[in-house]
Amino acid sequence: MFWRLLTFFTGQAAGASLGWWMTLESDALAGALLGALLVGYVWLILDMTRGVRMLRWLRADTERDVALGSGLWGEASERIRRLVRARDKLVYQSEGRLHDFLAALQASPNGVVLLNDQGQIEWLNRTACDHFGLDARRDVMQHLGNLVRDPAFATYLAAKDFREEVTIPARQSGTSKPLKLSVQLHPYGEGRSLLLSRDVTALEQADAMRRDFVANVSHEIRTPLTVLAGFVETMQTLDLTEDERGRYLELMAQQAQRMQTLVNDLLTLSRLEGSPPPPSNEWIDVGPLLLQCEQDGQALASLLWNRAHNLHFDIVGVGAIAGASNELYSALFNLVSNAIRYTPVQQRIDVVFRLLPGGTAEFSVIDSGSGIAPEHLPRLTERFYRVDRSRSRETGGTGLGLAIVKHVAQRHGAELTIESVPGKGSTFRIVFPANRVHPILQQLV
Repeated sequence: MFWRLLTFFTGQAAGASLGWWMTLESDALAGALLGALLVGYVWLILDMTRGVRMLRWLRADTERDVALGSGLWGEASERIRRLVRARDKLVYQSEGRLHDFLAALQASPNGVVLLNDQGQIEWLNRTACDHFGLDARRDVMQHLGNLVRDPAFATYLAAKDFREEVTIPARQSGTSKPLKLSVQLHPYGEGRSLLLSRDVTALEQADAMRRDFVANVSHEIRTPLTVLAGFVETMQTLDLTEDERGRYLELMAQQAQRMQTLVNDLLTLSRLEGSPPPPSNEWIDVGPLLLQCEQDGQALASLLWNRAHNLHFDIVGVGAIAGASNELYSALFNLVSNAIRYTPVQQRIDVVFRLLPGGTAEFSVIDSGSGIAPEHLPRLTERFYRVDRSRSRETGGTGLGLAIVKHVAQRHGAELTIESVPGKGSTFRIVFPANRVHPILQQLV
């Protein structure tokens, strides 16, 4: 400002001096005033011109600089440029932080939808698009209630009580594998809302499995307990002969053994699920393992059918399997015992452990029993699933054998396959990977 005033008054003085000198002989004072006025007018025109140039520059909103030189307008334009650069820097930083924030929400495994005060979608991530069957471009600024038409969700929105979540089916769900979503609205700001959705299908299935498991275990234990309680009451209230007492005690022992078998199978499953993977450097000789299965199988057949079974065991090329001995025996014998339970005595059961091309090994149990209908095959390894419940109980099965076999196979990197033709028999196979198979035990160090 000082220099601005200095140049103005210096120009005035110069104009007055020039006017004074030019009109010295006539009217020097008037000439001085006229010269000062002319210089001031020119100075004002030039100053206004610079001001108009800067105003046009500001109105044009362009990044191109305007040359205004020094002085008031030059300093003003320079300060404005600095403010604009600072503002642009803040905007760039804010946009970067917003981009990072949205990228984090985009990567979230949960669905995220931002709603305005009218319930319209302002932004949503890919997970939310998948959950609700939406399109991130097409459905922006659409009312969420018009796009998600589930009755439970509509009631949830209408109630305006968002303290709890609501469970609804996913829009992409099919009849073969329905998905369940947990959805909750979180109000924030001035009427805005944050909608979060998460896939709870696995949790729902786990909860259902837990309920089924408790119900199945309770049912399995309740039956023999009821029988035991009935026999105990009979022996306490009736005067029985020694033969009757002996028969009742034998039946009670059978029911107690049934409960003991169930508890042992449950403990086996629990141990398999909670223990570390079996070792890959401890080798188990296949010969003694199958010999033990054969001996225990014949003992089971004698117990169930009062005679030896038509069992045939064979080993072809396999020397040893790497893993846990007790787990392998449990899996192999469960397959053998199932064949014994569901195959009549006069019919043949083949148990073969053989080396396959590529170094893998296959343990197979082939029976000639009644077979299994195709609709039952996918569920055979579920806990407590039985094709024929009454027959399973007659032969002492717990419904956990194939679940144990599946867990053991998975822990050893093996694959369990089941083939069956009703009326012709069934084949159960466990195929072990090559890294757990050794053809000749004697070469091991």
